[in-house]
Amino acid sequence: MGFREHASRVRRIVGIVLAVLLIGGVAVAVVAGRDSKDTSTATKTVRGVIGSEKAEFFADPEVVKALAAKGFTVKAETSGSWAMDQLPLKDYDFAFPGSKAPADELQRRSSVKGGPIRPFYSPLVVVAHRGAAQVLADNGLATLSGKSSGKLLMAPYLKAAKADRTWQQLKGAGKHAELTGTVFITSTDPVASNSGALYLAAASYVADGGRVAADEAAVDRTAPLMKKLIQVQGAQQTSSDAPFRDFISGVGNPLVLVYESQVASLLLQKQEPGDLVVLYPDTTVSSDHTLVPLTDSGRQFGELLSTDRRLRELAVRHGFRPQGAAAEFTAATAGHTDYIDQQLTGIRQAPVPTATVLRAMARRTRG
Repeated sequence: MGFREHASRVRRIVGIVLAVLLIGGVAVAVVAGRDSKDTSTATKTVRGVIGSEKAEFFADPEVVKALAAKGFTVKAETSGSWAMDQLPLKDYDFAFPGSKAPADELQRRSSVKGGPIRPFYSPLVVVAHRGAAQVLADNGLATLSGKSSGKLLMAPYLKAAKADRTWQQLKGAGKHAELTGTVFITSTDPVASNSGALYLAAASYVADGGRVAADEAAVDRTAPLMKKLIQVQGAQQTSSDAPFRDFISGVGNPLVLVYESQVASLLLQKQEPGDLVVLYPDTTVSSDHTLVPLTDSGRQFGELLSTDRRLRELAVRHGFRPQGAAAEFTAATAGHTDYIDQQLTGIRQAPVPTATVLRAMARRTRG
């Protein structure tokens, strides 16, 4: 064999060896990379049912990212808080209604040790257009602390509702063509929705002389007025989101019951509030967003929502007040105190009846 032939053969052998080594090296790199990827991005998927007022929070890409960084992927479906007990909860890791009463009811169906978890809360408020708020104040149904906030005086308001007062009967309303018909607050359906049910809790408490409804006799005492508050509205939504969006766009009723979080979120995300005025009922109810763990993974997720600083920060950005972290909400809303009453000054919290009593009260509004 000549020199050139030998050299060529050697080169071919070396080439084959290098190719084998290269292929082996790539294979190892791919396996290592795949293993590394699985380790660094592995997440635990938890499925839950949530009140619709939290849908934007869970859909926020920053929230999704923050949860993934802690090892969680959340698949959330919305439902009226008071309708969650009708769902097949065996398919969920957690249920997250908007208040304690339905959560307590759901907790009885959970076998997971430990009670419900309350990561954040939000008081109920009434949003009004500036003209409507001024007319209410001029007629002793509200007080204003500036152009954009004040208090709704519940006792005078309920007295007006009982008497079927119209806007035309209120002095100054004639200057505002949009203020016609019966004076009422748009709320959600109390049979299915949290904010609507809590509206009845606060209104019945005031109407019954500061007593929380505890039995059928208490429900009977306030039933005619509660029925009037609901039936004057006509068709109702099961979520406060649609009425609030209608209000902001300038359509619908001039007085709408919403969560403070909806207003705070609008302001913190620098959206235009228009002529919005926030009226805090002088007797109100805070919506304690309460997570009921249905599996151990659901409990781990709920505890994360309560303890993780980044997730609390994002909850505040969506207008919620973190439990036990008032300073975080205060700092975030410091530039919006013309709308937001950070300390809830002079506002009385009404106790909420049990789920059984509140359901009975809601059903009585239907007939």
